[in-house]
Amino acid sequence: MIEELDIPFEEEILRNPYTLKSWLRYIDHKSEQQLSQQIFVYERALKELPGSYKLWKQYLDLRREHVQELNPVRFEKEYLKVNNCFERALVLLHKMPRIWLDYCSFMMNQCRVTKTRRIFDRALKALPITQHPRIWELYLKFARSVGGETAIRLYRRYLKLEPDRVEEYIELLLSLNRYDEAAKRLAQTVNNDRFQSMFGKSNYQLWMELCDLICEHPHEIKSLKVEPIIRSGIRRFTDQVGRLWNSLANYWIKLGHFEKARDVFEEGISTVMTVRDFTQIFDTYAKAEETVIERKMEEAAERAEEGIDDPKADLELDLRLMRFEQLMDRRPFLVNDVLLRQNPNNVHEWEKRVALWKDNHTKVVETYTKAMRTIDPKKATGKFHVLWTNFAKFYEQGGDIENARTIFEKATHVDFKNVNDLAALWCEYAEMELRLENYNKALDVMGRATVPPRNPNVDFRDESLPVQLRVFKSIKLWSFYVDLEESIGTIESTRAVYDRILELKIANPQIIINYANFLEENKYYEESFKVYERGVELFNYPISFEIWNVYLTKFINRYGGLKLERARDLFEQALEKCPPKYAKPLYLMYGKLEEDYGLARHAMRIYDRATRSVSDEDRFEMFNFYIAKASANFGVTYTREIYERAIEVLPDKEAKDMSLKYAELERKLGEIDRARALYAHASQFCDPRTVPSFWQTWHDFEVKHGNEDTFKEMLRIKRSVQAQYNTEVNFISAQILATRQAQQSGQESGQVQGVPSNGSSVSEISVPGTSNAMQIAEQEAMQTKANLTSVSKSMTFVPSSTQVNKENVSSNPSNPDEITMDMDDDL
Repeated sequence: MIEELDIPFEEEILRNPYTLKSWLRYIDHKSEQQLSQQIFVYERALKELPGSYKLWKQYLDLRREHVQELNPVRFEKEYLKVNNCFERALVLLHKMPRIWLDYCSFMMNQCRVTKTRRIFDRALKALPITQHPRIWELYLKFARSVGGETAIRLYRRYLKLEPDRVEEYIELLLSLNRYDEAAKRLAQTVNNDRFQSMFGKSNYQLWMELCDLICEHPHEIKSLKVEPIIRSGIRRFTDQVGRLWNSLANYWIKLGHFEKARDVFEEGISTVMTVRDFTQIFDTYAKAEETVIERKMEEAAERAEEGIDDPKADLELDLRLMRFEQLMDRRPFLVNDVLLRQNPNNVHEWEKRVALWKDNHTKVVETYTKAMRTIDPKKATGKFHVLWTNFAKFYEQGGDIENARTIFEKATHVDFKNVNDLAALWCEYAEMELRLENYNKALDVMGRATVPPRNPNVDFRDESLPVQLRVFKSIKLWSFYVDLEESIGTIESTRAVYDRILELKIANPQIIINYANFLEENKYYEESFKVYERGVELFNYPISFEIWNVYLTKFINRYGGLKLERARDLFEQALEKCPPKYAKPLYLMYGKLEEDYGLARHAMRIYDRATRSVSDEDRFEMFNFYIAKASANFGVTYTREIYERAIEVLPDKEAKDMSLKYAELERKLGEIDRARALYAHASQFCDPRTVPSFWQTWHDFEVKHGNEDTFKEMLRIKRSVQAQYNTEVNFISAQILATRQAQQSGQESGQVQGVPSNGSSVSEISVPGTSNAMQIAEQEAMQTKANLTSVSKSMTFVPSSTQVNKENVSSNPSNPDEITMDMDDDL
């Protein structure tokens, strides 16, 4: 076993038998030799160093590697030798988890279940608790590979250490068809509020898995009471009750208890709160019934083929068919029940419920009665008073008038959410009496409805008071009452109702107009005018403007100029507090009155007041109207003062238009100088760029009536106005231009200097706003001036006088009186 090349290593280990490095060098030397020689050296080394983990690890790896490709059954002896080596190593190295893990994994390949399990148990006993997770990871892998009762018992032991891994145990139980214990463990998990799923499942998901498990395998579940579990889930998970009810019904179906399943379906569709859950249960219910009916029909067909007569089975089939048909007929009612369970105060759904019963009078009355008892008037969704009205109309259409009146009388004592609901109910009550032609009864109903309480000083908007105490102030109720009195009552009774409305101070402008029209139709003109006066006292502008408008029109149409002073007094009252926005129509009407029945100068004075009192938007139009009237009544010269004041008070744009009209007037009158002065005054409002039409008009005027001096003056004014509007724009433009030139010259010469293309010297260009920028602006102005000069030189003008000098007409080109357009003199 010892060769010649081994002598140096032998000598070294003889000198140092307890040195690990010496043995490792010797082993490394023998690594290429036969296995027996390596084992010989390892055994000698371990005899000297029995507690060396490194030696044992290499030795055990060597022995395992040698047998890992061998069949553990045919070469059992070789495996036993390796097992013996592991046992010898664990004598001193029983605290080393790596040795135990290698040993256990080696044993898992030998098909020795009991011995492997015992070695795992020895490892758990030998190692500290902190090392157990490493062992259990391999141990559970072994358990899953073995399966059966061994795996179950091992997992039970493991759950005592790691109870949160119960989901793996449940999966194992399901794979082994141990449904009862799996359901039991799953139920314990669901009831544990502190449990956290290692797979991220919620408590709801675990509950659904439990329900599916116990419903899919009802015969195997013995340890749990299935129905209480599912019912507790129905109470707990209110958003999934449809699925849970179906699960409970399927549980009884698989057990063969079809009647119990039907009871569950019926209970489900009668208790769910959402249409979605109802649809789930109803569809499953109908499908289950169809399945049973199909099977019964197949059995009946087989009996018919065989000639067997079974009356009991045929009766059962007929009963199931009838029950299924009844179920489908009940569906609309069941859906309506669901919606009413969601909101018992939903008036619209109660009306649908009534419509479903159609001609079943008993059920209709029962539904209406139940709705009246169920709905809370303050929480009603929809028009609760309409439901009472329809209930009464149902009796009315059936000819039972007394019951219809009884319903209305009961409804008038209901504390509705809104006063207008009670008012509408009283109106419907009166309309029913009108349809029955009981006119006095209808008036009596409205009279009762409008009776004030003992304390009439109640606030109509006070929600804390019952609607019965506030309904007498409902304008809707009084409007119907007064319409009823106008139709079937007397003049005195109608006036009494209108006066009562005015006394309660609930009248609106329409009531005022209607009352006045009613009196006018019945020839009570002065009384109608008094109503208008009461109306304008009740309301402020802008509401009273409409009343004044109607009142003044009616008064003028009635009396014309007979009561002129009274009409003037009315107009003054109307205009006293009138806002400028609404003053224009009143002033126009007032002026028209004076023109038709009064004095023209009074009308002019009124129009003059109007130009001061109307709003800014109407002032220009009012001035135009005033000027037109003044011109028609007193001549055009009378309008000069009006024009002048208009130009003073109007905004710039409108003052410009007014100046143009004034200038045109003066031109027609031959006052050329006055017209020119007006053009000069209006020029300050006209930017040549934005209002070229004004300057064209002035240009045409000077061409026709001016001379060289006046035209130059016009051009000078135009330039000054343009400079005024362009100052800021030109200054900014000059700054931008100077900055760009500075950048270009700096790129060319490396300095912030240069010579512009127009030949002017720009010696210092630093920042925008310097003197260079101003020079550029002046150059642009000079260029503009030169352009105007070149254009003007080509124009000739007609003198303002009507006589033409004959010398000026000669064809001599050197005529000294020729008009030239050299504008340099002005500059």
